[in-house]
Parts: sequence; C-alpha cells; structure tokens
Amino acid sequence: MDSTPLALFPLHTVLFPGGPLALRLFEPRYLDMVRRCLKEQGEFGVFTILAGEEAGAVERLATIGTRARVVDFDPLPGGLLGIGCLGGARLRLRRHWQQSDGLYLGEVEELPGDVPCPVPPELEHLAELLRGVLPGLGRGYGHVVAQYEDAGWVANRCAEVLPLSPEEKLALLELDEPLARLAQVAAWSGRQAAAAHV
Repeated sequence: MDSTPLALFPLHTVLFPGGPLALRLFEPRYLDMVRRCLKEQGEFGVFTILAGEEAGAVERLATIGTRARVVDFDPLPGGLLGIGCLGGARLRLRRHWQQSDGLYLGEVEELPGDVPCPVPPELEHLAELLRGVLPGLGRGYGHVVAQYEDAGWVANRCAEVLPLSPEEKLALLELDEPLARLAQVAAWSGRQAAAAHV
C-alpha cells in the first residue's frame, strides 16, 4: 500500500486501465491539482461517486478506481481547462478525506494488472467490433495503445464504448479476472443485441 496520499477526482463515471477520459475543469481545487500533476508528472485517482455530486459534497465513493495521468490539455474559453487523461493501474481505496481547499485525498493500494491472455475464439467478434469502432472515436483514443489480441484490453474498451450503466461499468472494473470481465461484457452486449431485435 502506498503511504503517500493520492489526489482523488470523484466522478459519476468509470475510468478503465488503458482507457481515455476527457474532462473540462473549472473548480480551483482541480485546476490546482492538474497544475501540480503537469509540473511533477504526477497522477490522481478516479473513483466513481455512489452518493453525492461531482461539484458538491461526495457522500460515498466506490472502493475500486483507477489511476489517471494527464496526457493532453487545452485552455478553453471562460477560464475552463480541457484535459485528456489515460487510465493506469486499478486502485483500492482504503480511506479518504477532504482538504480545506475541497480537494479529496485518499490512501490507496495499487492492484495487480491483468495477466495478458488471448481473446477466446468465441469472443473474437468483440475484438473485431472494436477494430471497426475505435478509429472513428476521435482524439481521445489517440493515446490508447491498441491490443486487440488481449482479453483484458478488449473487455475494457468494450466496457467504455457499449451503452452500459455506470453500475454495470463499475461491476466490470471490480472483476479481477480479464476473461471473466470479457465474458460479462459479451453477455451484456448480447442482451442489448437481442433487445434491439424485439
């Protein structure tokens, strides 16, 4: 477990390892956090809000989240800052607290990364789906390294692009086994395909 507190960014979304996240920042606590990250090549943790608001009080956070690093930034009109982030390792949140400036900090444990494993033949259609979809998704995926043969990578990218609820995405992030994650994505995508033909 890392004893150094990590800055947290609570969101109503889920960031997956290796995946993109675009944010538009206006709150001083997050603008300061990103400035520090850019200066020190630092990272922050993205955790899903289970109860509370992004711009207000956070009552409850998911215990599993993802480390994020800034890979792109763009000053926007009105004092806003647009940033592009890339997901890193999964994290377990042990405890968190709020500073006087409103920024949340957390004590986190980095979880092991997925063990690389091939996509099973019966689920190859998901990798092919991504080959057709990801190139058209624009700038956000420009920093994502393609690994269409890896089950965990395919599962994470499918979780990002399929119309799943935040609760379903969080359930996928919480799965330690990449093949189990891919099988669950396949089941949910099959359910959606069946619903579309009703």
